[in-house]
Amino acid sequence: MTEPRIYPFGDTALVCEMPPPATLACQQRVWAVAEAARHWPHIVEVVPGMNNLTIVFDPMAADVTALAAALVDTWEREQGTNMQAREIEIPVRYGGECGPDLADIAQHTGLAAEEVVKRHALGEYVVFFIGFQPGFAYLGGLDASLHTPRRAVPRIEVPAGSVGIGGAQTGLYPAASPGGWQLIGRTELTLFDPGNNPPSLLQPGDRVRFTIAGIEP
Repeated sequence: MTEPRIYPFGDTALVCEMPPPATLACQQRVWAVAEAARHWPHIVEVVPGMNNLTIVFDPMAADVTALAAALVDTWEREQGTNMQAREIEIPVRYGGECGPDLADIAQHTGLAAEEVVKRHALGEYVVFFIGFQPGFAYLGGLDASLHTPRRAVPRIEVPAGSVGIGGAQTGLYPAASPGGWQLIGRTELTLFDPGNNPPSLLQPGDRVRFTIAGIEP
């Protein structure tokens, strides 16, 4: 088993990082170590990422050397997480104005646009982590035949609810923002609402299924 790399992130944080590729097994271990770290003394915040975990600590009270050792020890002991996975269904309107890059993805993959939609909707996805912007979910489980590089030139504004493909992952934009993912469709669901608890519809570990709400030419 590869030992994680532990390194400082400024004066108040440590990063525990594993090499790529991102896998569900690695993410499950990240979640398990994150849950354990939340109960350690002098921890201010715990931030799970893709193949990594960042812990923010009180620099006036914490023993950094001991925290680094605890991260390695906990990583070696934890085999995964027992967190209860929710199942979330997300309706998507594919193609057209909602998915302006569908034709480009079809060309890149050598598949018909309808086949791209079918394979994307048949996928069984897991939320690996939330990042980039509040509520933006990175999903693992994308069919290998749909892997497509991000756009060479990012868009200045991607509409809220957009569903995109970026390399080996698919993801959802909860709010309008710049972005470089290939846009395949859009959902009308509210993905992030500050008035909710938690505000993000999707959480790490959630299982996601897309349904076809429509396909536009």
